[in-house]
Amino acid sequence: MNLGATINHIRKSRGLKQGELAKLTGLTQTYLSLIEKNKREPNLTALKKIGNALSVPLPILFFLSLDESDIPKKKLESFEKIGPILKSILSQYFVDEHWENDKI
Repeated sequence: MNLGATINHIRKSRGLKQGELAKLTGLTQTYLSLIEKNKREPNLTALKKIGNALSVPLPILFFLSLDESDIPKKKLESFEKIGPILKSILSQYFVDEHWENDKI
């Protein structure tokens, strides 16, 4: 799971600096930086704050963070086929389009 990179990507797509997201979540910028670099595993409370600040529900944040190492080997072939498609659809709504609608 690459949660840090996913959070980093969504934050940047929102045009937010790390310090701005830190203020929105009440987390320190240092802690957020460690999360984004996958050097710290955030607890559920921190993830809820991040998800709320980025307008991305936790299940979507988790799904967008999945990588092949998270999938059982017998399901990997299916994940490789449908994972990118589902991630693209979810990203279009929750990362790109949804954010644009929130601004209006």
